[in-house]
Amino acid sequence: MSRGFTGRHMLAVMVGFFGLVVGVNITMATFASRTFGGTVVDNSYVASQQFNGWLHAARAQAGYGWQARLGVDRARHVTVALAGAGSATATGTAHHPLGGAPDVALVFAPGSDGGLRSAAPLPPGRWLVRVAVAHGGRTARLAETLQ
Repeated sequence: MSRGFTGRHMLAVMVGFFGLVVGVNITMATFASRTFGGTVVDNSYVASQQFNGWLHAARAQAGYGWQARLGVDRARHVTVALAGAGSATATGTAHHPLGGAPDVALVFAPGSDGGLRSAAPLPPGRWLVRVAVAHGGRTARLAETLQ
């Protein structure tokens, strides 16, 4: 004797389906809230008004003829590899992308390879490093995610 599809079967299907949907939504919302690092800009209108200025500054920086690259050495010191900038100075900050750690101020000294090296190492993890390199009255701004 075969049993038919009853109201209990339909109830089980509905509870299972909506339970799965709610479970997936809760999981996705949890992942999203734990990994969202915040806003990119606080006010998009103001940022859009400054965009052309940023482009002009980037073109001017490209015209300096400097070759600068950020990196991290084995001891986790931030390095700035420089070519064409002579005896430059640099300052910067390291920002944890998820806000899980306080910002780290970076002070640079001349390194053994002709570039610059931060005085203090970065804590473990991924960091958004922003550095301003100054030489001869010109400033170049660098940003890189280092791990």
